[in-house]
Amino acid sequence: RVEARAARALTISHGGREERRYRHITFGPIMTADRTPKPKGDGLMRQDIRMNRTIETSERKFDVKTLPDDMRRVHDKLASRFGEEYALLWVFTLRTATELHRAWHMTLLTSALLLQIKKKFGLRMTWNLGVFKCIFRVEDGDYEIHRKVPYDYDSEYQDIYYRIAEALIEEQITVHEALIYQTEAKHGLHTSRIGRFLRDFPGRLVLYPFQASTIAYIFFEAKFYDMGVAAVVGLAAGLMEYALSHVGGQAKVLIDVVVGLTVGIISGLWYDYRRFCVPSVFLGVLYWFFYGTAFVVGILEIIAGELETGVTRFIAVSVKTFVLSLGASLGLMISVGGDALKTWQESQSDEYCEPGQDMRHYWWRYPMYIASSVAVLGQYRLPPSQYPRALIVMTVGYAVQYESFIGFGQFYSVDGNDAFTEDHLDTAASNVAGAAAATVTALFLSWFINTHKQYYRDRVLNKVEDPSAMGNFIFGAMRLSTYILGTIGLLRESDYQRLDLDEKLTKQKSELDDETHERQRYEVTQEEENLFLELLVSSEDLNPWAILMPAVYQLVPGSVIAKLWFASIFPPSPDDPNGTSTDSVFSNLMVVSVSLALGLIFGFAIVQTVVWVVGKCNPRESESKEKTRLMRQEMMEGMYTSPETPEDDPASIRPEDKEEESADSMAEEEISS
Repeated sequence: RVEARAARALTISHGGREERRYRHITFGPIMTADRTPKPKGDGLMRQDIRMNRTIETSERKFDVKTLPDDMRRVHDKLASRFGEEYALLWVFTLRTATELHRAWHMTLLTSALLLQIKKKFGLRMTWNLGVFKCIFRVEDGDYEIHRKVPYDYDSEYQDIYYRIAEALIEEQITVHEALIYQTEAKHGLHTSRIGRFLRDFPGRLVLYPFQASTIAYIFFEAKFYDMGVAAVVGLAAGLMEYALSHVGGQAKVLIDVVVGLTVGIISGLWYDYRRFCVPSVFLGVLYWFFYGTAFVVGILEIIAGELETGVTRFIAVSVKTFVLSLGASLGLMISVGGDALKTWQESQSDEYCEPGQDMRHYWWRYPMYIASSVAVLGQYRLPPSQYPRALIVMTVGYAVQYESFIGFGQFYSVDGNDAFTEDHLDTAASNVAGAAAATVTALFLSWFINTHKQYYRDRVLNKVEDPSAMGNFIFGAMRLSTYILGTIGLLRESDYQRLDLDEKLTKQKSELDDETHERQRYEVTQEEENLFLELLVSSEDLNPWAILMPAVYQLVPGSVIAKLWFASIFPPSPDDPNGTSTDSVFSNLMVVSVSLALGLIFGFAIVQTVVWVVGKCNPRESESKEKTRLMRQEMMEGMYTSPETPEDDPASIRPEDKEEESADSMAEEEISS
């Protein structure tokens, strides 16, 4: 074990030039050994990664001149002390944390992935992930980098950066290739045509009216006429956000209040022309801007023990939602000449709204929900090729939540009346069930897709000998779907081009197997090398949160927070049967958000338990597969809990980690001696 550890890396000085060796080392006389402490963990990466591939790729170098000035300074100092590769691994880790944290500020997920990278490569690095501000330290605080990360919806980047890190950890790609891939992803080189169109303005404008109209109807008691009003107002809100985002700078601070004013003014002017359900339009349009997902994430962090970010997020979401609600209310007051309260209360009547409509009697309830979910996926920038799996997760969560809510009332009915009319236990139970079902479905789909994509990768690279009939069917079906989706633009151009690479490699493999043929190795062009590297990254495990978070978005209480503030701004009259007090709305808000967070935890815990039992019951599991399974279990655990690290509590180090660290120390002592 000592020899294996010692064989990982050694830096020897030869005439002022550092050379890194990774082959087996025989203990013997070593001239002028560098005594700088080496990183612990599995050590730096093997340099023979490219040589061990089916396709021998050319060596790539990341241009450090493209880094920001502060990162460049720290990189240069780390490179002079510990070598170029250690410095680049630190750069990769910081960039991964920044981009991963940008999507929803998911501190639990970001920390879990950073811990995996740190443990794998022995980086002496710590971090403090706030809601917006992040601090990264390296070498026990010798160097410190600060970043302010804005909040954004971005399932695509969340998934891509997650896969790049996994490919690096599993030594499928080098750190140079990983950094180059990150840069290419930022420039949209790994995004489909439709994905690039929906990612930024003006393409994103098509989503605003679509989501506003469907959301207003499916969730907020709107009529068909109200859907048209919501679509027009939603487009106007999108144009205002586009304009302020284009101006940039301090103008972005005004987005919430200006959008709210726009919604209120247009709705008020329209109401004077023809009556409609104003609350439905308000909530349907502003649903895009509400921070309900962040609210549930904050509750999840509080339960997991991340109190600072959880409480901060809880307060921030409440205040920002109030800004939107107040802006819309002021806009309504301006447009109706001061009679905002009268307009609000009058528009809530049964004549204009459909309060308490039972959606069970409408056959198009699920198609309408799926339509609204498609708009949500566009908002989250999920790649269109992943829409089917995400829609499955969202529909399962909604169906379980809705049907269990109805079922609890019928099962516990007393004399024909629902027993839960005086409390919120049916709401809490249905939310727990819906969130847990969505989580289990997302994790199962991730496992199913990962298994088949890895098989597809191995078939493309001709690593599967004598495939079965079922294997041929699966591979053929995936090729056909790739061809169809690539033709209509739902897949990346590279996915479509990889079909030709598959045929080329198959032909070259047959020539390699022919002893009479002169071919000695696979030959590919530079463009085909890019396709090969993209295949390695895309075949890594899907980030389950990328398809789970849109489902949580559809279940979260963002609208409930808005109802709380609207009830404070427009207090209901005592004789209004549809009016609700602020106390009632706040109680419902806490029940919904906490129960959803608990449902997510239960869903992850259920899958963790199943994976653990299956692993224990499999006596034929190899050591490498067991190590991979445990690493993935640890990663999944970090998605909903706050793990203890040696920096937080030295006593939290697991026995196997202590054994590994002890082996590293023994190896270093042997090398020094």
